[in-house]
Amino acid sequence: MFTRFTLFVSIILFGVTSVSAQEGSSSPYSFLGIGTKAFRGTVENRSMGGLSTLGDSIHLNLRNPAAYSDLKLTTFTAGGTYNNVNLETESASSNLDYITLDYVAIGLPFNLLGVGFGVKPKSAVGYELEEVTTTRISRFDGRGGVNTVYFSVGFEPLRNLRLGATANYNFGDIENKALLIRDGVQFSSRETNFTDISGLSFDAGALYDLDITDKLTLKASGRYEAGSSLDVSRRRELATIQFGQNEAELVVEQFEAEIEDSQIELPEMYAFGLGIGQDRKWYAGLEYENYSAGDFSALAYNFGPEVVQNESNVFKFGGYFIPRYNDPVSYFKRIVYRAGMRYEETGLEYQGQDINEFGISFGLGLPAGRVFTNANIGVEYFERGTTDNGLIQENFISVFMSFSFNDKWFIKSKYN
Repeated sequence: MFTRFTLFVSIILFGVTSVSAQEGSSSPYSFLGIGTKAFRGTVENRSMGGLSTLGDSIHLNLRNPAAYSDLKLTTFTAGGTYNNVNLETESASSNLDYITLDYVAIGLPFNLLGVGFGVKPKSAVGYELEEVTTTRISRFDGRGGVNTVYFSVGFEPLRNLRLGATANYNFGDIENKALLIRDGVQFSSRETNFTDISGLSFDAGALYDLDITDKLTLKASGRYEAGSSLDVSRRRELATIQFGQNEAELVVEQFEAEIEDSQIELPEMYAFGLGIGQDRKWYAGLEYENYSAGDFSALAYNFGPEVVQNESNVFKFGGYFIPRYNDPVSYFKRIVYRAGMRYEETGLEYQGQDINEFGISFGLGLPAGRVFTNANIGVEYFERGTTDNGLIQENFISVFMSFSFNDKWFIKSKYN
C-alpha cells in the first residue's frame, strides 16, 4: 500500500510540473486579466454540461469537496483535452488546435470521511495577436497561467447530508510581450511584462439526498468559494531591438523598470443545484453559479478602461443514463451515457461587448479493467465571444478523456 501511495504522490508531483509547463489556451481573450477559465470539472462533469451536483463511490467530483464522503474505493484519476478552435472575425477566420492536461487527483476513503488532493489549472494565457496599419505593425503574445494544488476533505455528519471543504494554493507566472514596428524606423520597441502570482484560497460544499420514493431521490447541492487576495510580483523589461534571421529579436538596448508588488482579488462564488434520479440508473439536474466581479486592475498593462469585469452567471443542465449497471452479459448496457448544456455570462465586457459562452456536451463512461476501473470520454462544442464591434468569435470542439483507477486501501476486511 505504501508503495502505491508513493507512486501516486510522485504522479501528482509530475502533474504539478506538467500543468505548470503547458500552454493551456489559444484565446485572444486570455490577454485580459489572469487569462481564461482553465478548469471546468472532471470529464464526467463536463460531459453533463459542467454539472457538479453529484457524489459517487468510484469517481471524483473536484468541484464539490462534500462528494469525497461518498467514496468507497481509493480513486486515482487524470484527464486531458484535445481542443480544436476556429477564430472568426467579420472578414477572416483561422483554425488551430492544442492539447492540455486538465487535472491529476487522488481520493482516499476512510471510515468517517474522505480526503483528496491533486493539481489542476485555474486560468490559462496563450495568444498571438497582430495589428497592421499603413505606418506600423503591433504584435502581442502571451503565455502562462495560474495553477492550483489543493487538499479537500468531506464527511457525513448526518444521514444523507455531506459537507466538505478545500484549501487551495494558487501559483503561476504570466509573460506578456508587445512589439511595435514603425515604418521607416531602424529599431523596434519591445515591452515584456513578467508576472508571478501566488496565494491561498478556500471553498466549501454540501450535498443532500432526500428519498421521495423507494426508487426516486431528490438531490440538492451547494458550493461556496471565498473571495481571495493573491500576491502579484511584477517586473517589466523595455528594449529597443532589431530583427535578425528568422525574425530573431536582437537586443540593441534594454533596461528594467521597477514595479511595486500588488494584489489581485479573485471573485466570490456561490452555486446551487437541484436534481432528481434513480441511483445507478438515471439522473437529471440543474445548477446555477454566481461570481462577483473580480479585481485585476493591478495588472494595468492588460486591464485598461476598455475592459470591464462584471458579475458572472452560469446556468447548467445535464444528466446521465445507465441501461443496467450490473448486466452480466451486455457491455453496452453497463455504459454510462451523459449529456448536458451550459450558458455562461462570463462577466467580461470588452469594448462595450459582453463576452459570453454557450456549449453542449455528450459523453460515455466505459467500464475497463478489474473492479470498478473505468475510462470516460466526452466531446463539447461551445462558442465564446462575438464578431460585433471588430471582436473575435471562438468556436471550440473539445474532446476530453480521463481514466479512473479504483482500489481498496485503508479499509479493514470484515472477513478472512
